[in-house]
Amino acid sequence: MFELSETHDMLRSTCRALADKELAPKAAECDREHRYPKEQVQKLVELGLMGVAVPEEWGGTGLDNLAYAIAMEEISRGCASTGVIMSVNNSLYCDPVSKYATDAQKETWLKPFASGEKLGCFALSEPGNGSDAGAARTVAEDKGDHWLLNGTKSWITNGYEADAAIVFATTDRALKHKGISAFLVPMPTPGLSLGKKEDKLGIRASSTCNLIFEDCKLPKDSMLGEPGFGFKIAMGTLDGGRIGIASQALGIAQAALDAATGYALERQAFGAPIAKLQAIQFKLADMATRLEAARLLTWRAAMLKDQGGRYTKEAAMAKLAASETSTFVAHQAIQIFGGNGYVTEYPVERHYRDARITEIYEGTSEIQRLVIAGQVLKAYG
Repeated sequence: MFELSETHDMLRSTCRALADKELAPKAAECDREHRYPKEQVQKLVELGLMGVAVPEEWGGTGLDNLAYAIAMEEISRGCASTGVIMSVNNSLYCDPVSKYATDAQKETWLKPFASGEKLGCFALSEPGNGSDAGAARTVAEDKGDHWLLNGTKSWITNGYEADAAIVFATTDRALKHKGISAFLVPMPTPGLSLGKKEDKLGIRASSTCNLIFEDCKLPKDSMLGEPGFGFKIAMGTLDGGRIGIASQALGIAQAALDAATGYALERQAFGAPIAKLQAIQFKLADMATRLEAARLLTWRAAMLKDQGGRYTKEAAMAKLAASETSTFVAHQAIQIFGGNGYVTEYPVERHYRDARITEIYEGTSEIQRLVIAGQVLKAYG
């Protein structure tokens, strides 16, 4: 039997209590109003959840990636929008800065973000390239004493609230994906404007927008890592990010399962709770089994990352399984609720809307299958 350590178990209980008391009661309101959950995010800051796996010397909590996965699930169970805000800051911003920044850069670009004083975002996707991250059209020109950035980045979570972005841009087009570099960009800054807030199906309390760069000047020391390392940084970061999104998907699924189970025990039909019906029991059994399997895959990927080995395949498996499970569980929850599941008075319609994006961002399910198949074939090659 898999047992959590005392530290992990305490963290899980603490995050669960926060989700129940502070997040879940406001989740529907923030979703309905498309309102950034500022007060709720501040609660995460107070618990040290904005830099869970960042060393304490750089402003983080100094825990491991399994702890991060556990915390992400519980926070997302309370509010999926708050969960993705936390995920982007931890996985997509703090993690690569922690790995690739110089100590001088970390003072400015990591410490205040890992502590939660500031918020980060990650700018890789573009309007025309989608999953083809190597086809970046955003360009950073070397002007001698500065870089000049031009282009548009799309689907940027935390775009309206972020204090900095990691931006991927081509510094040598002839080298294709090997000519992409990463840059640390303050927000706001001259030459950077924000596109409109996207009106989304789900995760509506977090902002998503374009970042538009028009002759945006950056200091020469704003590059993250070595020239041409951007694609490598992005792909490695997404491996870790997939653990975060898998955990978010687990939290959404758990919330939907909890709601469906409670409803099945209370809703009467044919003179008894519908939980007595075999058709409902089979749904609950499938929901619980798939959820537990996805959770174990996610924890395995997190533990492999903690051990310092390769975890590309395992992260993709976790993200694929957890995201598709989340949509499945939320779908079945609506079926159990019947007509009540289709109205906003009950939470499962929101869980369904929130679950759907987990199969798309940080690599679609199709991309995960390509990654997994590539790793499987490589092992036999």
